[in-house]
Amino acid sequence: MSSDEAEAGTLHARPGAVPADSPWPLPPGLHPLGLGQPRDGQLRVPPGPGQGALPLVVMLHGATGNWERALKRLGPIADHALVVLPDSLGQSWDVLEGGYGPDIQRIDAALARVLAAWPIDASRCAVAGFSDGASYAFSLALMNGGLFTHCLAFSPGFAAPLKVEGRPAFFVSHGTADEILPIDNCSRRLVPKLARAGHRHQYLEFPGRHEVPPEVHAAALAFLLGQDAAEG
Repeated sequence: MSSDEAEAGTLHARPGAVPADSPWPLPPGLHPLGLGQPRDGQLRVPPGPGQGALPLVVMLHGATGNWERALKRLGPIADHALVVLPDSLGQSWDVLEGGYGPDIQRIDAALARVLAAWPIDASRCAVAGFSDGASYAFSLALMNGGLFTHCLAFSPGFAAPLKVEGRPAFFVSHGTADEILPIDNCSRRLVPKLARAGHRHQYLEFPGRHEVPPEVHAAALAFLLGQDAAEG
């Protein structure tokens, strides 16, 4: 990947190289992503039969966070997908620390390794995140609709795409009493833009703060698996 492509927020990795009925190359549990950096991140393999195509979720942590916190925010969704858990190089993601580039390159490298080895359900490729990670996921999904079919954005603050590609589907949740990223300034502004742009979406407000409660996990999982009943 060139620096210009990374600065444009472009991800090149794509699923499809591994047959859908292939065995999984690693057992269930956590495995290093192998990027050779101090903040390497992890690959989380779900429980399962050890064979067959899996949904993919790239889960992004919030500010000052790490892969471990991101996995906790994802909750039981992680038991239904192969989860890539990158760490940002800085305190938050690159777009918040000078512009797209370094973290794009690392995410693309991690995805290239994973997609070259694992059978992936190309119709269930999601980028997800919480807080700053949700804002970054929102932006990456808009810019990389050729890769991501879904975005799961838990309490996002903003979106900063440099381009728009494709029509990924969005699940967005936000607590009405969120004191960190107030809902009126964030999701209540972002979601109407999705509707105007024609993206399939589901929006869930809940009576809570800056968090991801169990009912949000359940709704987001149903959305990813195609079991959701409606848009909103």
